Amino acid sequence: QIKTIIFDKTGTLTKGKPSVVQTKTFSKIPLLELCDLTASAEANSEHPLSKAIVEYTKKLREQYGSPSDHMMDSKDFEVHPGAGVSANVEGKLVLVGNKRLMQEFEAPMSSEVEEYMSEMEDLARTCVLVAIDRVICGALAVSDPLKPEAGRVISHLSSMGITSIMVTGDNWATAKSIAKQVGISTVFAEIDPVGKAEKIKDLQTQGLAVAMVGDGVNDSPALAAADVGMAIGAGTDVAIEAADIVLMKSSLVDVITAIDLSRKTLAKIRLNYVWALGYNVLGMPIAAGVLFPFTGIRLPPWLAGACMAASSVSVVCSSLLLQLYKKPLHVEEAPMTAGPGDGGSNLV
Repeated sequence: QIKTIIFDKTGTLTKGKPSVVQTKTFSKIPLLELCDLTASAEANSEHPLSKAIVEYTKKLREQYGSPSDHMMDSKDFEVHPGAGVSANVEGKLVLVGNKRLMQEFEAPMSSEVEEYMSEMEDLARTCVLVAIDRVICGALAVSDPLKPEAGRVISHLSSMGITSIMVTGDNWATAKSIAKQVGISTVFAEIDPVGKAEKIKDLQTQGLAVAMVGDGVNDSPALAAADVGMAIGAGTDVAIEAADIVLMKSSLVDVITAIDLSRKTLAKIRLNYVWALGYNVLGMPIAAGVLFPFTGIRLPPWLAGACMAASSVSVVCSSLLLQLYKKPLHVEEAPMTAGPGDGGSNLV
């Protein structure tokens, strides 16, 4: 019955292993110090972007000959859903997130910052701003490559009569660029977790059966609100708990597999019902002797019992044919590497 699927972006349509590809400072603060403060503030976050920033900082420390696992003392850590994080790092208020977070804490944005953000967004990169004591001191551009199968999956879903929509907390420019690459025409960007769930409810009020595919804490309200929630197995525990189906690895191909297999299973159940009903409607009167006055044919009790058992066996055998099921879409998996992009998938 699913006619609309909503996809999250980071970790769902993309590989979920972003990396910092460019940095920019807007003050005299040294890059290493900026990254140290940022990583210390992000250390307690489970978001993929946070992990990318922490990993980048570790590599930067190695280049400068500093201990790679050193973290500054961080207190009052707080996650601002759909915006970023804030923390008190060695007495300094550190804000790490998007434009919305800066506006929330009244951190002024200069024209230089705006231009840099626009430049990165045009390149389909996520621009993470860093403010220290409400002054924007730098930015990190993060790139998260698309999953190789994303475009084919969206195209195949369209051929199945299913509309794909992307809902993300990322900026509009990056969201539109990603959506264009995979073939999604309807996009909602800069949406917080509650907003994602509300978008699903709006579609449901239109009489649509909606599925949600996501992987992060930010997706859990939407996964719970959807008629069918599908969580990426490599995602957070909160998302997995909120979902109805878990894609054990990360391949979007299993979204198609889940829908197709469920349709075939329901079709098999209907076939079994029709077969069992027809079998019993014809068999029971014969076993009761309806034909005996006209033809002299009747079923002895042992044969009637055997026919009843055969009915059950035939239904079971029909159901077992589902073991011959083959996925409607196959995508060759890339060899496993240490870098971003490990993927694959099964269903639970």
